[in-house]
Amino acid sequence: MAISTAISLDRLSRVVGYKLKKGQFASMGANLPQRIAVLGEANTANQATIDIQPFEFLNAKQVGDKYGYGSPLYQIARILRPISGNQLGGIPTVIYPQLVAGGAAATVVKKGVAVATTVTKNITHFVKINGRSSIDGVQIAYNLEIGDVAADVKAKIIAAVAACLASPVSCALVVADLDFTTKWKGISSKEIKVEFVDNGDAAGVVYSEISVTDGSGVVSLAATLSLFGETWNTIVINPYGEAQFDDLETFNGYPDPEAPVGRYNATSFKPFVALAGTKLDTISAIAAITDTSERKSQVTNVLCPAPNSLGFSWEAAANMALSVALIMQDSPHIGNGGRSYFDMPIPDDLDIGEFATYDERDSIVKKGCSTVLLENGKYTIQDFVTTYHPDGEIPAKFRKVRDLNIDWNMAFGWLIIMKRDIQDKAIVSNDSAVKVGNTISPKQAKQLAISFIEEKETLGIISDSAKSIATIQTGANETNPARLDISFDYFRTSTADIVSSDVAVNFSFPV
Repeated sequence: MAISTAISLDRLSRVVGYKLKKGQFASMGANLPQRIAVLGEANTANQATIDIQPFEFLNAKQVGDKYGYGSPLYQIARILRPISGNQLGGIPTVIYPQLVAGGAAATVVKKGVAVATTVTKNITHFVKINGRSSIDGVQIAYNLEIGDVAADVKAKIIAAVAACLASPVSCALVVADLDFTTKWKGISSKEIKVEFVDNGDAAGVVYSEISVTDGSGVVSLAATLSLFGETWNTIVINPYGEAQFDDLETFNGYPDPEAPVGRYNATSFKPFVALAGTKLDTISAIAAITDTSERKSQVTNVLCPAPNSLGFSWEAAANMALSVALIMQDSPHIGNGGRSYFDMPIPDDLDIGEFATYDERDSIVKKGCSTVLLENGKYTIQDFVTTYHPDGEIPAKFRKVRDLNIDWNMAFGWLIIMKRDIQDKAIVSNDSAVKVGNTISPKQAKQLAISFIEEKETLGIISDSAKSIATIQTGANETNPARLDISFDYFRTSTADIVSSDVAVNFSFPV
């Protein structure tokens, strides 16, 4: 029986393989470099001049110039690479743009603006777009003056929207009404929300919503995902939500202990997690996405909540990526619990539905969704999990993104050692007295594994090194003399997500 089956016994061509197994036991390389891949469409005005080749950006302005200000790509970029500060450091952020679907349409929100006679006082009103009346420091504000008529108000609104370069919509007068049209086409544009804010003083102006014509058009990710190639993108931001879960899961694959597929394939091993946002606030609505039979066994998709947010769902995914990427790269032994979203509109009434209580959040996690609280005006991360939660698997071994990242780090480090210190060297017996370099014996391979395991324990990502070292097996393959087999188990550390204390109290009775 072969010690390792990462590479099937019928293979002959030069290769190294790494296969992740579920451990059936109780509950030297560098850290894996993180890389964030951003999916999404460009603005309609920019579609004709783009291709689908990856584009690494250092700031949001580069994305706005290339793909259009106000586009979903720009909205994500302004969170990942904000004007103030650089929280991601040197982690690459890369756009993988999608061409708009054939026959796609933008969303159009038609608003009415009426004035009974004239504006009654000098006052400032605002246009709020998906929870923001200010974007990149530019307010979408217009100053009304005594005597203004409806035509004056409409013209000022059009000018205010045009003056905000990063606005997701354009505004134009169509007959007697204002049409707010998303700058991009596709089904994702249906999330647009346009409001007028008068701060309790209408000054004689009456605003109304006349109609909403939803956008349409579903992109295909096939061409985009094929461009990942041998590049290890670790975090993917998916602005399309549940509609693309299947395609992402199929492409990314799964670490099946018998036959890993997709990006978990033993000869490539470059998996990722795909972050999608949601504004849903009930257990039943969340469960309809994450608790289905096909989702329970998948390790790819991560639902990032911003319950009842006024913002775009993909902004929640971008905020989650921002909160965790540097941790995953520099401190993979910890998670992002307790971190806050950097820039995410919250509900006006502060109501986050069933995320507000612990019992409900516990149920949401068990159904395969991350959770947040609302604290000090920000969404604060409580749990960061994939949809993975097979019935009866306790603990669910691939539930937490933090745990998957540990597995990836172990793979990354050990693959370096296999390629650098073992592959292509002459296999010699343990007792050979060789006088040349570039040789490897099973005993030397075991020592490399021991050193690797001990190092990873010092970094806090695995524990019980002695127990792990006891599982190491190395040996020349019995049927293929050009093959060295290695096998070992490792034991992840865990984070103290739950801290439970029982404290006794009594009276003191003086003597």
